[in-house]
Amino acid sequence: MTETNVRSLGATFFKGLAAVLPIVVTLYLIYWLAGLAEAVLGGILDRILPFYFPGLGIIFGVVGIFMVGVMLNAWVVRKLFDWGESIMHRIPLVKIMYGAVQDLMHFFTSSTASRGKQVVMITFYLGDVRTRLVGMITREDFESLPAGIAGPDEVAVYLPMSYQVGGYTVMVPRENLEPVDMSFDQAMRFAVTAGMSASKVFNKKPLSPDN
Repeated sequence: MTETNVRSLGATFFKGLAAVLPIVVTLYLIYWLAGLAEAVLGGILDRILPFYFPGLGIIFGVVGIFMVGVMLNAWVVRKLFDWGESIMHRIPLVKIMYGAVQDLMHFFTSSTASRGKQVVMITFYLGDVRTRLVGMITREDFESLPAGIAGPDEVAVYLPMSYQVGGYTVMVPRENLEPVDMSFDQAMRFAVTAGMSASKVFNKKPLSPDN
């Protein structure tokens, strides 16, 4: 077998791997979450209910999460939930983790946060080399935070790091940001995969005072 044939076989294999691996990882994550719900809730239901069948824990988990969302529309339930949150925010260490997860979920799920999901470019220099980073505006209002966090014309920009869950939050003057016509999800994939997942060309538009 010639070297060309070996390279061709290797390229074909990795092409197939690139297509299959994301599907396998996603399905495994769903399987793991479903197994966790079944192991925890299924074990409880098996003890308290007169009947049980495999999958009942998953069903109860999905229904339970949906019911929590419905009940939070009630004023009384919302007040009780707020009271429980206030307790969580008073426990050392727990308040840090709980608050961080809560803010992250709100950032990704809130329909009112569309303005905070503006994708931008930040320009800086490495010596004489002009370099740009992809970032997302996460906050524009700092009135509820201590004075000095940001200036009147600054916004908070999250700069994700490639191939890991992490990044930096920097305060940047709005005039130094260059908006990008790119969705939040596309920008996250682009940054986290070191630019290898985005193949679609995106257009740039001028930053308006209302953005």
